[in-house]
Amino acid sequence: MDLSTTTAFVTGANRGLGRHFAQQLLAGGATVYGGARNTDSIDIPGLIPVTIDVTDAASVAAAADTARGVSLLINNAGSFTGASFLDGPLDDIRLEMETHYFGTLAVARAFAPQLAAAGGGAVLNVLSVLSWVTFPTSGAYSAAKSAEWSLTNALRLELAAQGTLVTALHVGYMDTDMAAHVDAPKSDPASVAKLALEALQAGEIEILADDVSRQVQAGLAGGAAALYPALAAR
Repeated sequence: MDLSTTTAFVTGANRGLGRHFAQQLLAGGATVYGGARNTDSIDIPGLIPVTIDVTDAASVAAAADTARGVSLLINNAGSFTGASFLDGPLDDIRLEMETHYFGTLAVARAFAPQLAAAGGGAVLNVLSVLSWVTFPTSGAYSAAKSAEWSLTNALRLELAAQGTLVTALHVGYMDTDMAAHVDAPKSDPASVAKLALEALQAGEIEILADDVSRQVQAGLAGGAAALYPALAAR
């Protein structure tokens, strides 16, 4: 697709990766709606702010009524509670699922008619390497991202009939507020956004943004023993 002529809606556009998506799309000539729960936090010149809370059905519907002519939807809004499955608050675990799975589904459903009217358009879902592997400190987040990965595959099949491209972006840690607590190598979100938009423009359906995503994806063929060798050695 030609991103220079597209009208895009980016959730979570006020910071992190979403902010870079919005800035780069604007720089390329696109019309861009930036979604955030608090639009006062959006300060990008040229970006059209739209209030949206992806966990609230009424908010999602209102956002879809406000933003018109959308031909590219970027589901980027996220949360990370760090909740453990065994002793983490159930409300935190539910929030992860409400944000990443039900939130992505709600936004995709709300904007699908606009994408169809635009000739099909495209959806980019921001996933994670944690869609494929998990750690004790990321159980709730990983489960929600895994569910979002399955949702993305289902959306590919259901939206193919209207000509909508559905693309998944898998990436490890990025240098954003969400990963501020992580002491590990991190990707530059500006570089990730650039790579993803170029791949989207080329019509790719899956984007692996870093080496860790490529390594973990390759390890899926080996099953749980390959992903969790310490457990297999017991």
